[in-house]
Amino acid sequence: MQVPGRTRNKLVSLARPVAGFVFAGTLAGCGFLHDRSEDYVNAPEGTPIQVPAGYDSSRLGEAMPIRSIRTDDSRRMYPSSIPRPPDMTSEILDENYVIEELDGRLWLLVNDVPGRLWPAASAWMNESGLGVAHDSPQLGVLQSELANFSMAARTLLELDNAPSASEPKVLVQLRLAPGIRRKTTEIRAQVLEFAEKPEGLVAWNGDAADNEPSQALQKKLLGELAEFLKQREDSKSFSRAASGMVAKPLVRLVSEDEQAKAVEVELDYGRTWAEVNRSLEEIGASIVDIDRSAGWVQVDFRTEDERSPGWFSWFSDDDTLTHTHTVTISQAAPAMVVTAERVDAYNGEHTSADLLTKLFEHLY
Repeated sequence: MQVPGRTRNKLVSLARPVAGFVFAGTLAGCGFLHDRSEDYVNAPEGTPIQVPAGYDSSRLGEAMPIRSIRTDDSRRMYPSSIPRPPDMTSEILDENYVIEELDGRLWLLVNDVPGRLWPAASAWMNESGLGVAHDSPQLGVLQSELANFSMAARTLLELDNAPSASEPKVLVQLRLAPGIRRKTTEIRAQVLEFAEKPEGLVAWNGDAADNEPSQALQKKLLGELAEFLKQREDSKSFSRAASGMVAKPLVRLVSEDEQAKAVEVELDYGRTWAEVNRSLEEIGASIVDIDRSAGWVQVDFRTEDERSPGWFSWFSDDDTLTHTHTVTISQAAPAMVVTAERVDAYNGEHTSADLLTKLFEHLY
């Protein structure tokens, strides 16, 4: 359709003022638009939601509530005392009050120091009917009264319901000692029989538990003691006399020129062997070969990067272990000595000192 020339010129002349007006508005920017970014400052408070009668309104609330602060007293925002740091030993044991067994010996492992457990152990003996006839905080030994004359004690020790004058005289001993791991206590129990009532405190015989006729009875005593201690966890009782049992650690790291050379463990060979193997597992040192009689353990102590085959892991599932270090346990009075040696074929990151340091951290 053709537009006459006069009409076309008239439309162009009308469009020029409109274009100028739009251009001027563009130059003015937001002058024609209202800035609402700060409207919330003076916004009126909304009406609270009202639910119908008979309905619960507890689930209604602000999606993002804002805490109210008193500007006239802001001291509550800054506490006057520094909070106490958490106890870093609270996670030493995966589970507290664990009954452990090794070579016929049983003990209760507790994540606490002997000084705090001593009063509670004494209270358990009294409440269970055993009583406490003699004790030695320095030796960590509690000795009961004769169990023959207490019905509660006879029931606890599973003695015959018909007591007689000719029956053996029975008593119970508890021994509390610092555990191999820091701030732990190992509690052992033994039931002793005598032809006549013993005079005074009987010397603790560490091998007596090996000849105990019923380990089930030991587990029962330690289990009931553990339950009693668990119920008294909030008790603040502490024995200063028994605190001396924690003065000397059972594990020590021997270093030369700031390099770990050996770990000394003041335990018998069986306990040392078991604890070293447990710690090797915890530090990620996979066992390649082992010989308890010879006292050595061959381990794979490579780093994660050294174990990973990299891009080729997509095509390989080879989990073959590599012998990188040999850990040796030997007797050197008065303690066991744990040493480590790196094999010549391994040229990775971990040294023998690294292995001993990690081993010490998990042993103690």
